[in-house]
Amino acid sequence: MSSAVSFVYAGVQTSAHRERPTVLNVATWMLRGLLGLGGSTLAVVAWPVANGAWQAQKADAAFFEFRTGMQVRLDQAEATVTTLDRAVAADPVAGRRIRRAEMLLAAALTPDVGASDAQRAKWLKQSQADLEFSLANAPARGVAWAQLAAARQAIDGPSAKAVEALMMSIDTAPTMEVLWPSRLRLILNNQQFFTPQERERVGAYVVTNWRASSDRRWVGEAIHSPLDELFIRYFLRDEPEAQKELTQWLMRLKK
Repeated sequence: MSSAVSFVYAGVQTSAHRERPTVLNVATWMLRGLLGLGGSTLAVVAWPVANGAWQAQKADAAFFEFRTGMQVRLDQAEATVTTLDRAVAADPVAGRRIRRAEMLLAAALTPDVGASDAQRAKWLKQSQADLEFSLANAPARGVAWAQLAAARQAIDGPSAKAVEALMMSIDTAPTMEVLWPSRLRLILNNQQFFTPQERERVGAYVVTNWRASSDRRWVGEAIHSPLDELFIRYFLRDEPEAQKELTQWLMRLKK
C-alpha cells in the first residue's frame, strides 16, 4: 500500500473512531430521554388512579361504622360522601362509583343518621345512578345488584325493576351467605311482582339457603308480618321439619 493510500486509510479509521463515541452518546441520551418521557407519562396516567384510591381510603372509617352497626353522624356521612365524590372525579371507574353508591345507600337507609327527606332522596337517586352505570360495565357483582334492588325499592317501592336487580344478584352470587337476610327481605317485599317462573326460582333459592344454614335465626328475623310468614312457610312446605323449626324460631324471637 502506497504511503498516500495508507495515509487516507488511516485518516478514515481515525475519523470513524472519533465519530463513534459521539453517535453512541447521542443514542444514549435519546434513550434516557425516552425513558424519562415514559416515566413522566406513566406518572400522569397513574396519578388519577392513585389519587382516587387515596381519597376512597379516607372513607374507610365511616364504612366500618356502618357495617358494624355503630352510629354515624350526619356531618360524618356528608364528609365521607364528599370524599368519595373526589375519588370518583379523580378515577371514575365502576369500582369507585360502586363504593360511593354503597355509602350513599347506607346513609340514606339508616334513620339514625338524621338526614332530611330531601337529602335521603338525593342520596338514593345518586346511588341508583352509580350502580346502574357501574353494573352496565361490570355486571358480575352480586352485592351491587342487591344494593340496586334495595335502592330501587326505596325510591319507587316494590316493583318489577327491583325484582330484576334481585334476580341478577342471585344469579351472579347465589352462595354469598352475607346476602341471605337482605335478599330474603327483598323477596318478601316484592312478592307481587314475581312472575310464576321467578317465584319458583326464589322458592328453590330459599330452600337451598335453609339447608345450607346451621343457624336459621335470620329466617325468623326476616318475618315482619303474617303474610311474610305465610310466604316462607310456602317456600319450605316440602322441607322436613322446617315448619316446626320455623315456629320455634318465631317463638324465641318474640321473647
